[in-house]
Amino acid sequence: MDQSVKDYVIQKVKEMTEAPSCCKEAKEAGQNWLKAVGTDREAEETKNLIAELEMDIMTAQGLLAFAKSDAGAGVFGEEKAKEVAAHAEEIIAAGGKYCDCPACSAVAAILEKKEEML
Repeated sequence: MDQSVKDYVIQKVKEMTEAPSCCKEAKEAGQNWLKAVGTDREAEETKNLIAELEMDIMTAQGLLAFAKSDAGAGVFGEEKAKEVAAHAEEIIAAGGKYCDCPACSAVAAILEKKEEML
């Protein structure tokens, strides 16, 4: 991996893992990858990171469905769930593919570099 790509991904992984919206699995994969940078485990952990992030990134459609569900109302509260659903509809209308929370934004940026990382 080119050093400029590595530096960029390090920054984005740190943003992701520090985001309150980052799930436990993505946070763990990010932390494992950061520990492996510069070691003989870097290539393996890079593959693990990419695989985990591809599973965890929330699509805008997924966000909309979740926000409109009983589970979404349970997580966000009824009023906030309506706001999140409206925001997801705005993302979709603007042509966005993914949730734009800090964690998903960082994940999307990392995945854009996927080919350069491998």
